[in-house]
Amino acid sequence: MEYEILKPELKDGIAVVTISRPKALNALNTRFFEEMSDYLEKIKNDDNVKVVVITGEGKAFVAGADIAEMVNKNSEEGTAFSLLGQKVFRTLELLDKPVIAAINGFALGGGLELAMACDFRTASTKAKFGQPEVNLGLIPGYAGTQRLPRLVGLGDALYLLMTADMIGADDALRIGLVQKVFEPENLMEETLKIAENITTKGPEAVKLIKKVVRQGIAMDFDKASAMEADNFGSLFGEGKEGKEGMSAFLEKRKPNFKKNI
Repeated sequence: MEYEILKPELKDGIAVVTISRPKALNALNTRFFEEMSDYLEKIKNDDNVKVVVITGEGKAFVAGADIAEMVNKNSEEGTAFSLLGQKVFRTLELLDKPVIAAINGFALGGGLELAMACDFRTASTKAKFGQPEVNLGLIPGYAGTQRLPRLVGLGDALYLLMTADMIGADDALRIGLVQKVFEPENLMEETLKIAENITTKGPEAVKLIKKVVRQGIAMDFDKASAMEADNFGSLFGEGKEGKEGMSAFLEKRKPNFKKNI
């Protein structure tokens, strides 16, 4: 597929995916979902891609869904558009590679829902966050009502969803919606440093961290803990990543995880 909206670049194991509809503030439309779905399918088994960073072009990360595309939809079409976005964001969420949202500007509505489907979020000091759907007589459609309370707690989530209040980066950091805040000119540099740091870790361990945390959070605690133990044990033994990491520690050298891939 030829991409009209996504601009993916791969360097040193880090895929930077820039959403580029700046005249529409990168609003999400059907074409975006088609391209993102195609891209995720391409990279899911690509070992050259170790970390994914998603950002926006211009003054917005993503300022919401494309209202011009949505306005004439009937109920069935609206449901279908919601399910399409949910499917793509769930695929992103379950990708067995770390995904970081580098939020450079407005992350509103569907844009915030996209950011929440990533594993964690960095933000510019100028970034703005909100779920303004109630201003249009709507509710979030891409699982924002489900991810937001899981990330920030029930009270803060309901406040943001019901008031459509737009908050800045400092408040987003305070409630746990983002994990790091940087000056605008440093956002990508600092985010790439985080991504580069992750690429130095045991790749199988990083993959299992994502799997165990995301699956376990929806499970009974004891069952989730048993799953953790099974995956912990899977990294032991000759030829396994954990063996190399522990041996390197005892031998006071850097681990060579590549030989275990």
